[in-house]
Amino acid sequence: MTTTAQRSLLFGPLLFGAYGVIRLLDGLDGIRGPGLAWTTGHLCFLVGLFFFAQGFAAMRKAAGSDLWSSAGCWAGGAGVVALAVQFSVDITTGLMADSHTEMAGLTRAFQSVPGVAFAFYLVGPLLFFVGQLLLTGRLAALRTLAPWAPVLVLAAALLTFAFMDLIPLGAVLLLLACSPLWRTGASLAAAVSSSRPRA
Repeated sequence: MTTTAQRSLLFGPLLFGAYGVIRLLDGLDGIRGPGLAWTTGHLCFLVGLFFFAQGFAAMRKAAGSDLWSSAGCWAGGAGVVALAVQFSVDITTGLMADSHTEMAGLTRAFQSVPGVAFAFYLVGPLLFFVGQLLLTGRLAALRTLAPWAPVLVLAAALLTFAFMDLIPLGAVLLLLACSPLWRTGASLAAAVSSSRPRA
């Protein structure tokens, strides 16, 4: 496994967790955004999405680029795009607005465009976790990851959607789920090697 792939599987969840922590701090006064904390937190996750996309591609390759891993990679990638749009809008409205009320109004105006709320706020975030679930499930079936890896991903998804204040915990669960891959890369390297056709 390349160092780049290892970094992606580590930095993606770490930046997701950083966003969650900054989000908690930003909400201590009862109002989230606009301001430095709002922008910084969203930028953390926006950069993290780049690493998640790299990680999805690496996990697909480790699984032999079969049907299930390819579906997981494409679903996760679609989720990355949707979340990138959502967080870019949040950053933009935060920079444009002078108050939380004004920022919320700008966001609602964007969400009122037909199809936007469905694609970028409902389905997109779901696909982000569905993709991870398919990828970790396939790698668990190949014994590259532990059997409980997809369970941790599912728990992270449920916690994140039910209680956004638990995003840091969800990030920890994602880190644990893929820890054999980012710690040494040995498992992923072996999986990639075994998935290559033999002469």
